[in-house]
Amino acid sequence: MELVIETGRRNEMIDITAQINRALPRSLQCGICLVHCPHTTAGLTVNENADPDVKHDLLAKMDALIPHHESYYLHGEGNSAAHLKSTLTGVSLTLPVVNGRLHLGVWQGVYFCEFDGPRTRHVELFFLEASPESFSGPAERSAGL
Repeated sequence: MELVIETGRRNEMIDITAQINRALPRSLQCGICLVHCPHTTAGLTVNENADPDVKHDLLAKMDALIPHHESYYLHGEGNSAAHLKSTLTGVSLTLPVVNGRLHLGVWQGVYFCEFDGPRTRHVELFFLEASPESFSGPAERSAGL
């Protein structure tokens, strides 16, 4: 399964939680969703989705830590900062699925992180089903297992 994401700015964070939940197979009640970004200048993260200021603050801090231009950048395409930011966020997430939905914290969302936009991007989803008997942990109560 693949999501197509249109980004609009050089740096932005797009909440893709609802898209992932819609893409989950109906038969997947308990298991794992692997979310993979096959790009070297973008990434994925889980963070707060209640307050949009969090996205602003995260992007602002990454820009302060990793400026777009540095005198020592050698990469000819001019997007070294995007490669560095992608390395910091990572390009894959392994997320639990409980009761047919991503099992996230109350304030958590899954974000696609664009660092070299605007572009058309792709996010790949892989699913692994688990038997309810193999599921153990704090989420058992909310899963009714």
